[in-house]
Amino acid sequence: MSLADKVLAVNNDLPIRTDRPVHSGKVRSVYWLTEADSRRLIKEKGYDVAADAPLAIMVISDRISAFDCIWHGEGGLNGVPGKGAALNAISNHWFRLFKENGLADSHILDIPHPFVWIVQKAKPVMVEAICRQYITGSMWRAYSKGEREFCGIQLPEGLQKDQKLPEILITPSTKGILKGIPGVPEADDVNITRQNLEDNFSAFNLSCKADIDLYEKLLKEGFGVISDALAELDQIFVDTKFEFGYVTDASGNEKLIYMDEVGTPDSSRIWDGAAYRDGNIIENSKEGFRQWLLNYFPDPDILLNKERMSERESLARDNALPVEVMMDISSTYVGIAEKVTGQKLVFSDNPKADIIEILRDKYGLID
Repeated sequence: MSLADKVLAVNNDLPIRTDRPVHSGKVRSVYWLTEADSRRLIKEKGYDVAADAPLAIMVISDRISAFDCIWHGEGGLNGVPGKGAALNAISNHWFRLFKENGLADSHILDIPHPFVWIVQKAKPVMVEAICRQYITGSMWRAYSKGEREFCGIQLPEGLQKDQKLPEILITPSTKGILKGIPGVPEADDVNITRQNLEDNFSAFNLSCKADIDLYEKLLKEGFGVISDALAELDQIFVDTKFEFGYVTDASGNEKLIYMDEVGTPDSSRIWDGAAYRDGNIIENSKEGFRQWLLNYFPDPDILLNKERMSERESLARDNALPVEVMMDISSTYVGIAEKVTGQKLVFSDNPKADIIEILRDKYGLID
């Protein structure tokens, strides 16, 4: 079996019983279960959700996205071996630690397979909750050009690239394009201030003003849990993005939960501690791949300039990347997953067939 065959690149064609279109994102696909199947599983498995809560099967893939495009390798390698299993294993580990530390639940109810989550439908908070402990990336690019205010927070003069910030900063942005909010441009990923949230909390899908404090608390404490655990492995948690939503439990109580993924190399920057102390940056996250792309193509502006999206899409479509680059990404993701979880990742030769068998035999979701 070739390397390309072991990669799960297409994840929206599984024969899971659903009466709605499959939602396919950059990395995950979501299959909404029928009302009958949702009710049956809630009863059979004893999930702590309302009896009529809509459930979904979320299947991760091995696809790699960067700069809002999906990239592929030579020889039909349409994903990164082990990436999907690594992302899910890392998220599962952090979600469990959050729960053990009394923070909040996640949208995950069950994990039938390393590539698969059973999740409950949540009402998403329309905020990309971003937390930063170091000045790097887009924040450094803006700071080096003279910007000092970020999301209503004033940064001091004299900061150096990749320096630790005086305190952890919360720099939220919009999730999706939000319309009709005073002072917030109608575009994706627009930086917002705490004042924007206070003035228009319901437009961001927050239930009440007090939940701004709660989301910030869950963001900072979640960041702290991951940062402390990574520090024990001599890894630095540089910055990350969390997402939140609301669900109702079996008793009818609405609660704010973590959703999507947390603390993964896709949503965070993670640096090697020993290298940082020596004045070097070794990325244990997707940032290393982003930097490689910027150096590989002669005109990096295509990747950084949103006005050139069509050129960027052509670049990703028309360029098969060297296999060794895809395998470098694989070793980064698998390496950090095994460090974080303390366990070897187990790979399947045919993940799709395994997923189908489990969802058919143990969950009755495939005819």
